[in-house]
Order: sequence, then structure tokens, then C-alpha cells
Amino acid sequence: MARHLITSAIPYINGIKHLGNLVGSQLPADLYARYLRARGHEVMFLCATDEHGTPAELAAAKAGKPVAEYCAEMHEVQSGIADGFGLSFDHFGRSSSPQNHALTQHFAGRLADAGHIREVSEKQVYSNADGRFLPDRYIEGTCPNCGYDKARGDQCENCTKQLDPTDLIEPRSAVSGSTDLEVRETKHLYLRQSQMKDQLDAWIDSKSDWPVLTTSIAKKWLHDGDGLRDRGITRDLNWGIPVRRGKEDWPGMEGKVFYVWFDAPIEYIACAAEWAEANGRPDADWERWWRTDKGADDVRYTQFMGKDNVPFHTLSFPATLIGSGEPWKMVDHLKSFNYLNYDGGQFSTSQGRGIFMDQALEILPADYWRWWLLSHAPESSDSEFTWENFQQSVNKDLADVLGNFVSRITKFCRSRFGEAVPQGGDYGADEAALISDLTDMLARYETAMEQMEVRKSAAELRAIWARGNEYLQSVAPWTLFKTDPGQAAAQTRLGLNLARLFAVLSSPFLPTASEKILTALNATDTSWPDDLNSFLRELEPGHGFDVPDVLFAKITDEQAEDWSTRFSGVRD
Repeated sequence: MARHLITSAIPYINGIKHLGNLVGSQLPADLYARYLRARGHEVMFLCATDEHGTPAELAAAKAGKPVAEYCAEMHEVQSGIADGFGLSFDHFGRSSSPQNHALTQHFAGRLADAGHIREVSEKQVYSNADGRFLPDRYIEGTCPNCGYDKARGDQCENCTKQLDPTDLIEPRSAVSGSTDLEVRETKHLYLRQSQMKDQLDAWIDSKSDWPVLTTSIAKKWLHDGDGLRDRGITRDLNWGIPVRRGKEDWPGMEGKVFYVWFDAPIEYIACAAEWAEANGRPDADWERWWRTDKGADDVRYTQFMGKDNVPFHTLSFPATLIGSGEPWKMVDHLKSFNYLNYDGGQFSTSQGRGIFMDQALEILPADYWRWWLLSHAPESSDSEFTWENFQQSVNKDLADVLGNFVSRITKFCRSRFGEAVPQGGDYGADEAALISDLTDMLARYETAMEQMEVRKSAAELRAIWARGNEYLQSVAPWTLFKTDPGQAAAQTRLGLNLARLFAVLSSPFLPTASEKILTALNATDTSWPDDLNSFLRELEPGHGFDVPDVLFAKITDEQAEDWSTRFSGVRD
């Protein structure tokens, strides 16, 4: 048994996430966590809501609520949706927690003591109407390059030209629309990442098993242009973690907070501390996962995230940990994903285009979505959700292959032998060939899962289901029953054991369906099959079972057309 620490990129607090967000981090992380638990490993699976920064303040203002109240409510909403999708977090924390406040301030103090932080005086745009400094993206105006009238202060979305707020023609506040802006001088803290460039470079080079997507993004930030730049870690905002040097005040930083991208990854650690507190455990119980001097030296740490989050997790967060000079557990494997697009375009939170997590659960159970998203995960390239493909995958894979097998074998047994595993006959050549094939297929499935090849794992699992269907169709116990009921009983007995096997193997992908199958079979032992020959005999003659309700209903053409229309517009 090994110890595995797993973190998923933490979702931002300002609203409900769409399915593209789900498949880019939380869902594949859950798949891996469930698989490792099923194999008997000790797992700590952590996630949280990312609650600081300007977008949180603006979302709260739009909702007409104090930002702390808004964040607390949205955390409950996101937590509930995560439960709805069967995400098996050991703890779902909050980056606004007291633990994250203390740890973020601690890291800042350690970095400052080590000479890895410098103060910088810089000029920023201040909105008199809003009474606040505006981050670059919250300043709009006309692009001097192409004339687009909604260019942001960091980049023009129309022509992609990089901009500074002072480049914009007729700049205005994106918060209030006010043009009463002025440039003021302000001081901020910068993390001197450039000092740790060589250490980061060598560390990344040591990760030979990382996806090319991950290392290529990290190397680009390290070496392109001027190379790795120092990064601001403070902001002039009201909502956030107050800037302190450890437990001490930081002269000149009064009224400022740490930048959300500094404190958000630290929440991974703080989340474990939150878990310990919530479960009445001592600090030693979370420190054994995160401190290599307190037991974490044998932990394997895996992160899951979309490609847009890679730079912060391969450079900024590691620089924070390395720069602290303390023995924190560094990530061993970083599994990154490309983007999931939606039906000929992109998912858009701002435009309400696509399916959002709460809406998905309103129209179909979680397993339908889990299967499609994981079997089409955007690993080597971007992938695209279409209703036609979704309908086809659900109907063929879930309804026709897995669901049909379980329904067919349980109903046949009930009609010919009753609701108990039948006695008679024994496994012969056909059964031996099946078990041999399945043993090889199981090994391939396990390898794909261990290597976090999500799409390949789904394909190997489906092949296992399909091989069971081929066997049943080939031996046809419903026909053999007329001439050799004893051998038909043996084939039926194997079929019922195959249903149990499918449930156990499918549990990381389809936890709800798996549980339904196991409940119907009255199978309490959910152990992973180490020896298929023995495993496929464990439901013995006389073992009672029930015929389960339909596991997966087919999606009709009318449903697919209706949903395609419904989710193409703007969400309220």
C-alpha cells in the first residue's frame, strides 16, 4: 500500500462552473483517487474554492451581498454540486480559511527572510468613482492598434495585442463605466522567481514522466523572451489575506492583500489543515502529508489541472515552496489537460454558452456525464462536446453494452433459475478463454489507470464490458438451457459474476451505477480482483440477487435536439 496525495485545481468562487472546468481538473482527479482507493492505497484527495481577488468582489456586488457572505454561499453551492457528481474529496476547503491566512503570511515571511521578495513602486490606474485601484483587466477602452472599443487594459481580445492601461484610448472603469481615472503610484511586493530559475529548470528536467503539455508550457515561461520574470504577489484590494510578514506587520503594506495567485495554491496545504480540524485530528495528521520531515517523504503527490493553470503550478507555487527553505512536499506528477469546446464553439461562462454543472445534473444523473467527459477527456489535444456524440456514447456504451449485459443476465437467470445463483455444470473451454482474455485486458486497464491515461482507461474498460457481451452472445445459455441446463447454469453463474466484476472495475468511472449493480447482486465484497479465476467464482450457487432497475436509459433524438437548443443561448 502506498500513500497518494491528490489535489485538483481549485475552482473560482464567482459562479457555477461548466463541464469544461469539470473535466479539466476535478473529475479526472476523482477518477484517479477512486482507483487508488480501490487498489488499497491510502489517499488524501483535496480541493477547495478559490475565494479572493477582484472577480469575487464584483460578483458579490452584482449579487447585492457582502463579499464574505457571497463566498460562503457559493462555497456551499459548489460543494453540493461536487457531491452531486460524486467527487470523493476527503475535504473541500476554502481559500479564505484561517488556516490559509496563517500559512500564506507564513510563506511570505519566510520568502522575505530568504531575500526572495522585493518592494516595487509602480504606477496603477485609480478610479475615483469606484474609490479603488483597478487591475488591468478591469480597465476598458479603444484599442490603439485595431480600434476595438472593448479592449482591456492587459490585452485586446480582438487583435490579441498586449497592452498597458495607459495605451487605451478613452479608458473607462469596467466596474462602473466611469472615465474619472488617474494614474497613482503604489507599492507592491514581488516574488523574485528569477532568482530560482535554475533550480526550477533542474526540477522540471527531473520530471521525465510529465505530459509534454505540462513541460512545454513550463519551459516556455522559463526561457522565452526575457525568461522567468519576478511576479507581483500583492494587490490594492479590500477582500483577501492581509499582507503580513509572518505574524508581524509589514510596514508600507497596510491595507493591501496578497494576490489571489499567491495564496490559492497554498490553500492545497491549508486544506489539509482544515481537514484535520474538521475531523478533530492533531496537526501531525495533516503534516504527515505535506512535510517531508514529518512523514511525507513516502507520499506521491499528483496535481490535476487545465493547461491555463500550468505556469502557476510549475513555477510560482514551486518557487514559493523552494524559496521558503522548509521541507514541503513538492509535486511528483502534474497531469494537465487541454480545453473541452462546446458544439462548434467554446464554453463561455460570461455568455452562458454550454452546459453548467448544476444544469447537467438537472437533466441526467452524474454517471452519464462522468462517462462521456472522461472517455473524451482533452488529453493530447482539445476535444469537443456535441449532443450527437454524447447521445451516441451514452446509448452505445452505457445502455447497449454495460446496462444491457447486467439486465440481460439477471433477467434470464430469474426466468429460468430464479433469483439465486444457479447450481450445476462447470466452467469449460469457452470460460477459460474468456478468463484468459479478461486477465490480459484487466492488466492493460490497470496500467492505463496507473499512468493516468484517462481516455485509454475508458476504452480498456469498455472493451472488458464488450468481451463479456461477446461471451454471453456466443454461448447463448438461453438456447443451451433446452438441451444442457447444467452447462447453461454454469454460464449464467459466470455471467452474474461478470456483472459483479464490471461493477467493481467501473466504480472509479461510474460510482452510482456500480453501487446499484453491487446492491442488486447482494455483493458486499468490493475488493479489486487480484485473481480473476477465483474472483469469477465468488458468487456461489444459492447466493440471492435482485434484478436492478434500468441502469441507463437511452437518450432520444427529441431529448438531444431539445437540449441542444436549450444550451446554445445565454444563461440568466
